[in-house]
Amino acid sequence: MTLKVYVDRMSKPTRAIITFCKINGIEFEEVKVDIARRQHRSPEFKEINPMGKVPVIVDGRFKLFESHAILIYLAGVFPGVADHWYPSDLFKRAKVQSVLDWHHRNLRQGAAPALGLPLNPQAVAEAEKVLSSSLLKLETIWLKGKGPFLLGGFQPMIADLSLVCELMQLEVVEEETRQRILSPHKKVQKWMDSTRKATQPHFDEVHEIVFKVKTKLQQIKQSEAESRRKSAGTGTSRM
Repeated sequence: MTLKVYVDRMSKPTRAIITFCKINGIEFEEVKVDIARRQHRSPEFKEINPMGKVPVIVDGRFKLFESHAILIYLAGVFPGVADHWYPSDLFKRAKVQSVLDWHHRNLRQGAAPALGLPLNPQAVAEAEKVLSSSLLKLETIWLKGKGPFLLGGFQPMIADLSLVCELMQLEVVEEETRQRILSPHKKVQKWMDSTRKATQPHFDEVHEIVFKVKTKLQQIKQSEAESRRKSAGTGTSRM
């Protein structure tokens, strides 16, 4: 039976799983779940995932949610997946798992507000502190070593893909904000670029929705600025 992957490509973990499947030639059926229309809250979907979240996979009778668990399953079950994604060596595997566990409690919490949505300013400020702290830890702990990838590796792992897809959500925030957050972390930027290049052409194809949202938000901002300029011009008083 064909693997079914229930996803919304605006979801960061969703993009990691789709990219992983495409890179490794894993055949799957993409079942779209529109979060904006709250399809993930429907009784039908909750039969698949009672948590009401994407992504989820259904492999025959086997159902699995939580993105890191899914990536580990895919790396172990499907033939042809290169060992570097989730090493068979238990010591290396444990190190990868430590990055994945850290991700949930740090980077993900900090990156969560980067959705282009109106949020409480205080919550956004607090999240940005967590994000900046996480980026610093990425540079000083996880990106130490000779290789361009996490844990000093010379080939990407599932952790690289998961974390970079998380940070790609910053594409939808204003460029000034994105630069303020990322520019102090040159090593992080280089790592993101290395992971993106190593997973082409699938990485950019899967992230196309993010780039479209970014363009749309830029157009809205430009339109609003133009409207303000016109309003200021017509509002000039005559003496």
